[in-house]
Amino acid sequence: MWNSVCRVYIVAVLLVVALLGGADPANAQYKPPAPAVIGEDYHVEATYGWWNAEPSLLINSEALGIIGSDIDLTTDLGIEQKQIGVFDLALRPAKKHRFRFGYLPISYSADTVVHRTFVFNGQQYNIGLPVQTTADFKTYRFGYEYDFAYFKRGFAGVLVDLKYTNVDVRLLSPIGLEYTSAVAPIPTIGFVGRAYVAQRVAVGGEISFFRVPSKLSDRYDARYTDIDLYTTVNINKHVGAQTGYRSINAHYDLDSDNGTLKFKGLYLNGVVRF
Repeated sequence: MWNSVCRVYIVAVLLVVALLGGADPANAQYKPPAPAVIGEDYHVEATYGWWNAEPSLLINSEALGIIGSDIDLTTDLGIEQKQIGVFDLALRPAKKHRFRFGYLPISYSADTVVHRTFVFNGQQYNIGLPVQTTADFKTYRFGYEYDFAYFKRGFAGVLVDLKYTNVDVRLLSPIGLEYTSAVAPIPTIGFVGRAYVAQRVAVGGEISFFRVPSKLSDRYDARYTDIDLYTTVNINKHVGAQTGYRSINAHYDLDSDNGTLKFKGLYLNGVVRF
């Protein structure tokens, strides 16, 4: 499924490049110059907003040689969907170069009663046991973007990121406190594109992905796909509003812990530029 999405996105970016870059020589002399777009003249861009992400969270933790169970944090432990604050920063020293930083502090808490027996971190949790769960999935993003094709109404580029995800899940119950922690640094590569459908309105998106094959290491396996599609309305060159859809699919397998983390949903951001 993700491979198909990637192919569709790459084709879409290529079509945008073709449409933006291609002009009809016979008619070009009769067309008045297009007004300059608003929203691309800046050196610093900061965005902050709320992502209404639907979570799908599976974890497994082994300890003391006891095989753990696959635990669904939503159905087994009562984690519920919530809005997540998202912060992104882009530094643009030159037209085609952007240095990017992002912070995604995903955090959940829930109180529930166990309705099926499972094993977590070497401890068995039986039916009827009250459990208080806290789950943090904080992600930091450090990246570089190079926009190799620039046009009057858009651009296409490539990006390289290091996504640093810290997973921390704790279960507090009458039988004690059990927790699992994992740090999964994942390098990703991707594509980015943007096209202005009007002077103040842009549509765009990006996709980044990577996989560390398990055959390269007996201790570490990771996969990551991040898809972001959006529309931005720029009030002026300094301020704008953005709405879009984002989907993150991450998997890690580190020593005796593994997990599959999926988040998807709509978001709304405010944009400030200098």
